[in-house]
Order: sequence, then C-alpha cells, then structure tokens
Amino acid sequence: MQVDVISNVNEARSDDFIQKTVIVIDVLRATSTIVTALAHGCSAIVPAETVNQAIQLQQEGDLLGGERFCKKIAGFHYGNSPAEYSTPAIAGKRIILTTTNGTRAIQKSQRAGRLLSGSLLNAEACAKAAFSQKRDVVIVCAGTQDEFCLEDGLCAGLLIVYLMEYGGDKVEANDLGMAMRHAYEAVRDRIEDTLLSCSSGRRLSKIGHRDDILHCSQLNRYDLVPVWRDQSMMRF
Repeated sequence: MQVDVISNVNEARSDDFIQKTVIVIDVLRATSTIVTALAHGCSAIVPAETVNQAIQLQQEGDLLGGERFCKKIAGFHYGNSPAEYSTPAIAGKRIILTTTNGTRAIQKSQRAGRLLSGSLLNAEACAKAAFSQKRDVVIVCAGTQDEFCLEDGLCAGLLIVYLMEYGGDKVEANDLGMAMRHAYEAVRDRIEDTLLSCSSGRRLSKIGHRDDILHCSQLNRYDLVPVWRDQSMMRF
C-alpha cells in the first residue's frame, strides 16, 4: 500500500485520486467540525465551495454553517467551531458547510475510489477504514491560505503511524509522509501545546477560539469516519 501526503489543497490533482482512498484533513477546523457534528447526530454534511453555493444547496430544514477568514458567515446558523455542533439541535439535520480550505479540499477529491474525512479526533478509526479498503491512500492536507500547516501534517503523520501498524512493511509513504510521521512522533506527548503554538493555533487563539484548538487536539475521541456518499459526508 502506497501512502502519499499532499501538503495543501492547491497541490491536489483530481485525476491522481482515481481508484484510491483519499483522506482529507483540516484539523483546524473543518474536518474536526464534520466529525464532531456527525458524532452529535446530524444526518449529513454537504460541503460547498462558496457562500452562494451553500445558500443554493439549502433545503427546508437544513442548517447553514461556515466561515471566511475564521469568522462566522453573516446570516448562517453556525460558524466553523466544533463547539457549535455539539448540541442536540443538530440531531437529524443536514448541514450545508462552507469553509475557506477544508470543504474545497473535499470537493476537489470527489473522484476518489473512497473519500474519507480525518482529524486527530478520529485518526485511529479513519486509518482503520482506509486500510480496510485495500487501495493506495492519498492524504490531502487542506492547509491554510493555500499553504501547508503543521496541524494537518501532524495528523497525516499519525494516520501513517496507524497504517504502518496495520500493514507493516507492506505500507510505504512518500517523503513528506515519512517526514510527518517523524514530526508526529517527536511531539506526540505534547500535541495540545504544539497546536496552540503553530501559526493556525496562534491566529485562532487571538480571535477567541482557543477552546476549539483544545477540542481539536484530542486524539481518538470519536470512533466514527465521515465518508463521501450521495454528495455529502455521512457516517461510514
């Protein structure tokens, strides 16, 4: 099994995903929010690339969620904070979600043989689901402002740790993947502090979202995997 890590959404090429399992990661915060929302009973997350597309996709009973530049979109029910989706109010609801990078990465990966969403919150479950597909794996780090960000790389590294535990020497990673595996292993005992000190964490902390970083830093809190089905992310 070959595992390739892509550093940011702009480096992703849809044609490279055909017949592969793709895992999209946006630790701070889109895929962490998707995992949290599904864990609290929402029926599906529909990713939208633009604000207008999200509004057009909304049907009766749907909730609108999203952010631009880390801030909630005016007129939307929710932003992109996992805490907003930890409520019984979303149970059974479909959520139309648009974010700066994460939902764009999901949309760009639709040609995958199987498309999953990963985060630190569900890393072990996600790795198990990916390994069970018996396909080569591509891990897409959404990044921020079209550049690589550390928190996504560390999550990719953790996924590779699990995949190598399952597959042994049958699992090989590209150079970026191996670098991220070693980076994760170097900070595995201080993930929370690392996310607080990385550039995305500092930016979110400055605008009052420190608690989001603490939530997104938790390892394997949820035993579920969002999977692409019927043009939305649903429980695996």
